Amino acid sequence: METKKNNESKYIDVAQVMPLAKVGEYQKGSVVSKNIINKKSGTVTFFAFDKNEGLSEHSAPFDAIVYIIEGEADIIISEKTYLLKKGEMIIMPANKPHAIKAEEQFKMLLTMIK
Repeated sequence: METKKNNESKYIDVAQVMPLAKVGEYQKGSVVSKNIINKKSGTVTFFAFDKNEGLSEHSAPFDAIVYIIEGEADIIISEKTYLLKKGEMIIMPANKPHAIKAEEQFKMLLTMIK
């Protein structure tokens, strides 16, 4: 794993302690993502969504957990919408269509188990 030396680094040093919300910042009109762990067995990715941004409907062959770090998000799974708030999580089952919509800025952690 590469050690974080500056903002251009791809990964975070495993020995570094920091608030989860500070892993990345919002960018106007964008969805920011940062890989924290990327292994054959799964991934952990940080996301920061600006207001009115999102991820269009798609599916993945693996289960995934979304944990809301700050803000609120609409998580749509198989056409059902769930409103998640800071400190809440949801499991997105493998092979089920899902999408994410930001009515306001929010940050989340996505853990995918392969």
